[in-house]
Amino acid sequence: MSRLGAVPSAQTIPLTCPRNLPMSGSAPTSFRWTICALLFAATTVNYIDRQILSLLKPVLEVEFGWTNAQFGWLNSLFQGAYAISLLGFGWFIDRFGTKLGYAVSIVAWSLSAAAHALAGSFQGFAASRIALGLGEGGNFPAAIKTVAQWFPVGDRAFVTTLFNSGANVGALVAPATIPFIAAALGWQAAFLIAGGIGLVWVVAWWYLYSAPRDSRFANAAEVALIEAGQVAETTEAPLPWGSLLGYRGTWGFILMKCITDPVWWFFLIWLPGYFKDVYHQDIKESAGKLVAIYAIVTVVSIAGGFVSKLMVQRGWSVTATRKACMMVFALAVVPILLVPHFNDPWIAVALIGLAGGAHQGWSATIMTTVSDLFPRRAVASIIGMGGMAGALGGMLFPVGTGILLDHYKALGSINTGYGILFGACAFAYLVAFVVSHLLTPKFTPVKIDG
Repeated sequence: MSRLGAVPSAQTIPLTCPRNLPMSGSAPTSFRWTICALLFAATTVNYIDRQILSLLKPVLEVEFGWTNAQFGWLNSLFQGAYAISLLGFGWFIDRFGTKLGYAVSIVAWSLSAAAHALAGSFQGFAASRIALGLGEGGNFPAAIKTVAQWFPVGDRAFVTTLFNSGANVGALVAPATIPFIAAALGWQAAFLIAGGIGLVWVVAWWYLYSAPRDSRFANAAEVALIEAGQVAETTEAPLPWGSLLGYRGTWGFILMKCITDPVWWFFLIWLPGYFKDVYHQDIKESAGKLVAIYAIVTVVSIAGGFVSKLMVQRGWSVTATRKACMMVFALAVVPILLVPHFNDPWIAVALIGLAGGAHQGWSATIMTTVSDLFPRRAVASIIGMGGMAGALGGMLFPVGTGILLDHYKALGSINTGYGILFGACAFAYLVAFVVSHLLTPKFTPVKIDG
């Protein structure tokens, strides 16, 4: 799968010796897992910051008089800025490196998160959401590129699942803490505290991170373990976006993100409102259910990543492993179609949790396919392109969701509106799987010259 269907071939340039101490007689260090922990922490903070507004929706809509459509527009503005940021940071990280790119991104989004505390109007929140979106786009391009640099091929899907579970943990921690911080200290404090945590992370990142061969903390044995099975690269120079768009794998990833990312945004943005609208529960009453949903999501997604790792260890090819996992995850979302037909909110919790876990497993798998297919110098750019497509889909979906829900709320049948939305979510992944399979029937490394 090279340019528009040409037969691919992998680079096989021999690896040079790491600069670290000789490997003889030494066991590999495990510093790569510290790097994974940093990625997990950053992703957790990322999702706490972006979810605060949704969790405080019942409070803020009373204080500022927002409608569902206005709330949808606030999230749409964030998504539009996030889309631009993903594309820009993808290029920036491939051009200037992961260490600087990640640090710039988190400083920007942490300051923007704190700035929400100064907003006193719809326009003020709109400006803060745009700034937050412009900052947050560096997280996933930087994290996926870091995984490609620090982990062998067979571990990447599992590691991606682990750090990506920070999204679930952030979505779990947020409802367990934000409403109570807001109640005790005011809603402004929730934004200020979250912003401060991100700045602390940057200090740790700057001290600990470097490329494996330059690390003070990884020995030669660990570097050799990381590089085993990797395709050697003669240059780290970034590739122009136009050339990357000539590959089917790029378009497969872009379209999968565009079709399925809006589902996850729907969960993050609208679940607190769903429990309020359908089950008449305020944020404190629904907090336990939101925590339960994201606990299920975390367990399901990590289990999916672990199974993927076992499949590779037991001799499954990369293509067979990725395709099988994608199909299972796509099917696991379908039962969400039944959510509006149950009066028991805990059944909704179970079905939404399963679907959310399947989404995160799906997301980790498709992001891993980028490093399966492309050289490391292209990874952040392609992740940025796909992330932009997903964010644009997520930009349109909240606006349509708000208009749809306001319409059915006026008719006195808001659950019908949610039923339409859950139905759209149920089949999105199967559609995306078919599109992906047509474009990339095999995940074979692409040779890119130049």
